[in-house]
Amino acid sequence: MTVTVAAEDPRSDDARALIAALDAELSGLYEPQFNHFVSGEGLAGPGMRFFVARDGSGQPVGCVAMRPYEGFAEIKRMFVAHGARGQGISRLLLDAVHDAARADGFEFMRLETGDQQLAAIGLYESAGYRRCPAFGDYPADSPHNFCYEIRLSPAETMVSHV
Repeated sequence: MTVTVAAEDPRSDDARALIAALDAELSGLYEPQFNHFVSGEGLAGPGMRFFVARDGSGQPVGCVAMRPYEGFAEIKRMFVAHGARGQGISRLLLDAVHDAARADGFEFMRLETGDQQLAAIGLYESAGYRRCPAFGDYPADSPHNFCYEIRLSPAETMVSHV
């Protein structure tokens, strides 16, 4: 499958549909206090970046966002549609958000994922992410929210995504 990843407006109809599908999936896995949703409007804020993966026919099949913090960037809203999973799209999205973070001068990237998202945990750990303490508004004592971090620079610390 040919897939392209490009920056897009998180308020577009396609972006909203991807975000709604992600919200529905996460709402089925966790109680509300363990979900940390950001809307399309929130993803369009200052310094935010939003990327959409599209298949060869132009259909949206995934998304990811980047939120800047002081000293690091955070991955938000990483999602691949069910019918498109297992085809390397999550790696393409991860590469895009890492490239954007490096271009914006960030040396570290962090993220939060849930304990029920085993495929996501596997993806992040295989890419070189390691568990780290909670950051931002994530609760330090949550049994469901896991935080991860990777050093983006220097580049040789990255695991190849070939």
